[in-house]
Amino acid sequence: MEEEKQIIATLDKIRHFLQKDGGDVEFISYEDGIVYVQMHGACRDCYYANEDIKQLVEVILQEEVPGVIEVRPATQEIIDRAQSKK
Repeated sequence: MEEEKQIIATLDKIRHFLQKDGGDVEFISYEDGIVYVQMHGACRDCYYANEDIKQLVEVILQEEVPGVIEVRPATQEIIDRAQSKK
């Protein structure tokens, strides 16, 4: 899927901002305009993780990838479903 390739490439461009603070972001899936991500490292339990998703990841993905309308943290159900598709 072309959108997924664009999403992953864009996440790779912004990943270093999170890694500077000991965190990271992982693409999980893309469904109906919604990108699901999982935060890692220091970002995983950070109080500001949801703000980082909305104010950094979502804004940049919306600018870079046509069709992205929202970014959400992936639930275990979303993670399991994405893994079963691989």
